[in-house]
Amino acid sequence: MKQLLTFIKKEFRHILRDTRSLLVLLGLPIVQLLIFGFAITNEVRNTSIAILDNSKDEVTQNIITKIESSQYFDIDRTISTSDQIEKAFKTGKIKVAIVFQQNFQEELLHLNKAQVQILADATDPNQATTLTNYLSSILMDYQTELNQQNKLPFTINTEMRMLYNPQLKGAYTSVPGVMGMILLLISTMMTSIAIVKEKEFGTMEILLVSPMKPWLVVLSKVIPYFIISMINVASILILSVLVLELPIQGSLLLLIGITTLYLLCALSLGILISTVTNSQLAAMLISLLGLMLPVVMLSGYAFPIANMPTVLQIISNIVPAKWYIIMVKGVMIKGVGIAGIWKESLVILGMTFFFLLVSVKRFKVRL
Repeated sequence: MKQLLTFIKKEFRHILRDTRSLLVLLGLPIVQLLIFGFAITNEVRNTSIAILDNSKDEVTQNIITKIESSQYFDIDRTISTSDQIEKAFKTGKIKVAIVFQQNFQEELLHLNKAQVQILADATDPNQATTLTNYLSSILMDYQTELNQQNKLPFTINTEMRMLYNPQLKGAYTSVPGVMGMILLLISTMMTSIAIVKEKEFGTMEILLVSPMKPWLVVLSKVIPYFIISMINVASILILSVLVLELPIQGSLLLLIGITTLYLLCALSLGILISTVTNSQLAAMLISLLGLMLPVVMLSGYAFPIANMPTVLQIISNIVPAKWYIIMVKGVMIKGVGIAGIWKESLVILGMTFFFLLVSVKRFKVRL
């Protein structure tokens, strides 16, 4: 028994001496709990909403105040025409809009019924359904309050419209998300492994002293995986259109262009990983495990970013898949042009140049 206790103490000393292992053992569960606890939620809070009030009377103002006071919605803008609603949806600045009919109060008081239209961005069908249910509940609560004060029952009729995805198909969410995840993980992992393999086998130095310039050596490693990734893109789009019946509303050429830019970003990230690792296992762990969690959790693919704490929302901005998914949804589903996605394109382009710049700085001609 005494020998057992001695070995247990020895093992504890080894663990305490290795600060990196201790950090993983004690810190990783805390980090995972916080990320999963805050990020994995289908609740919707602080969603941007636009309001078109054609009546501008006391009743509509009371309803707007009730919506604004809830934790679910932030009034992003009060608009004056229906055309502004379409523009706001296409730019992604709002997720839902509510339209009050003309003479709303007069219709409600004299005819005991009035009309409200709720428009939702159904590119994410689950979120759209949740938002419309929240708004319907708020309207029903207000209707109940009115009926308690009056003898004749008032009715607020609600008309729902799901924009871009009226059938609420899940493919409208899954296809852009899967494209963002697969292309980033495969391109990054395979590029990093291909370059590190030469370093691990000792053949990289031979390639570097050959007549070919170092950047041409790296380029020769990258091009095959770029071509394979483009083949993956083609197969995903063909299956999406023919099997999943997901139409491409926007320009196919623009979609291919932003996908090419995204692939260059992923490949440059793979080159960067290859400069900081010396084994295929390390490169695979960093590119696969290190990217899988952020892409799934913080890209907006699985869970709404707006529901996350401010810190996680800020961190999500450095995940390339987040910006690509926004662009794919805009082009494929909403049919927007370059004017609607130029900011996201610049972010991806900036990330690509940053990864390449750091890779060049860290790349060693002599191993």
